[in-house]
Amino acid sequence: MRRFSAVAVPADPLDEHEADLRRPAQRPLKPSSVGRDLLSRVNAVAVLLALADGVALAVLCVRHDLGWAWSGATVATVFTIRGAWRLYRRRLWLSWLQDLPRSAASTALAFALLSGLGLISGADPGRLAEVQWAMIEFALVIEPVRWGVFAFGRWCRRRFDRCDRTIIVGAGEVGVNLAKTMLEHPQFGLRPVAFADSGPDPDRRPPLLEVVDGDLADAIVRLKAGTVVLAFSHTKDSPLVEAAITAHRLGCSTLVVPRMYELHPDGPGIERLRSYPLMRLGTAPTSRPTWWIKRAADLLLAAVALVVLAPVIGLCALAVLVESGRPLFFRQVRVGMDDRTFTLYKIRSVRQTGEDDSQVKWSVVGDSRVGPVGRFLRRTSLDELPQLWNVLRGDMCVVGPRPERPGFVREFSAIHELYWARHRVPTGLTGLAQVHGLRGDTSIADRSRYDNYYIANWSLWLDLRILLMTAGELCCRRNR
Repeated sequence: MRRFSAVAVPADPLDEHEADLRRPAQRPLKPSSVGRDLLSRVNAVAVLLALADGVALAVLCVRHDLGWAWSGATVATVFTIRGAWRLYRRRLWLSWLQDLPRSAASTALAFALLSGLGLISGADPGRLAEVQWAMIEFALVIEPVRWGVFAFGRWCRRRFDRCDRTIIVGAGEVGVNLAKTMLEHPQFGLRPVAFADSGPDPDRRPPLLEVVDGDLADAIVRLKAGTVVLAFSHTKDSPLVEAAITAHRLGCSTLVVPRMYELHPDGPGIERLRSYPLMRLGTAPTSRPTWWIKRAADLLLAAVALVVLAPVIGLCALAVLVESGRPLFFRQVRVGMDDRTFTLYKIRSVRQTGEDDSQVKWSVVGDSRVGPVGRFLRRTSLDELPQLWNVLRGDMCVVGPRPERPGFVREFSAIHELYWARHRVPTGLTGLAQVHGLRGDTSIADRSRYDNYYIANWSLWLDLRILLMTAGELCCRRNR
């Protein structure tokens, strides 16, 4: 198999048919594709726990006559801390004793913060004492209520089959034992509906479940699965990473049996299915509430930047006009989220000739068609300012994997493992790979790993870090 070097990229991409045969089949997927009803997607236990906290706080605030200001501060503090400590998370093991230390510690921290706020603000001692007594009573009242919620949740799972339809990837010994455990103990909230594997372990007879030997995405949609468990497969080359990404893209909860699971300790992100530890993978970034904050910030930043930088864009366009005439802007087809194509805009930095080779030519470094103005625009990245319009249109984000041309996407996806997986989120003006010097003629494999790392660890803080690092790159002109 041919490999792509960092500095020598073939001008002609692979034949489309050949590339499609060698690349994992992908198509645009949306969380709504799973087709589960709203009731089945709501985590009833988490909702009841939050509702119990809210009712208890409301009653205690009224009982102690805390007033609007202190009532709001108390409710906001308690919910913020208990939410940050993941007391309202989706969980398999509904154990009150397991959750008790976390719940008690979060209440104690809320008590300390409210007391400190009262002392710093010079609140009336009598009012502060009422707030403290309200928090003490909350700690005493809420734990029996939480115990009842957990018991009620376990009962509903057993009595009414309030369980997530689950596909187990891997029909080996571990997968078969997991399926049996789920069937025997429905109180953990998982109901196996199928295995996804090339076949069951010949030494073991699995439960009476369907064995899917094909497209996992189709099986998730057809069986309306809400959870995918990645277990060991008896086949050595089981594509577990591709399965995890497929489940991720379809909005499923994804649980992974860790290697050496017999010795794996409990910790953040670890669930328990009887004696089996299961690591819960994070949800897709685009399905989180904070993604809407990112989108709103992108719109605001792009709109303000376009207005502020309009004179700069105008001067750059005028320089291009003087140097090489029209057109002033350059349009190019790029691949965005879920393999959808869009038109990307740049200020033209290469003189126009009779032949447009932009879709198949990898780099213009040393190209005689790039004049002094073009070199300046490319060196300072000013040629990319019109992409702010792509951000406003929703084609791109400010931060994300850089978009590539369709021909090279096919080429890279056929050669570099999981290159295709970077299209799970919208592309961006700047990204984690770019701020680490991976732009131009640099390693495609390294770019892919950085982009997939970014998606797996996405947060608003990571976006802010990348923006700050981008500003440092532009000012210091490093890695160029």
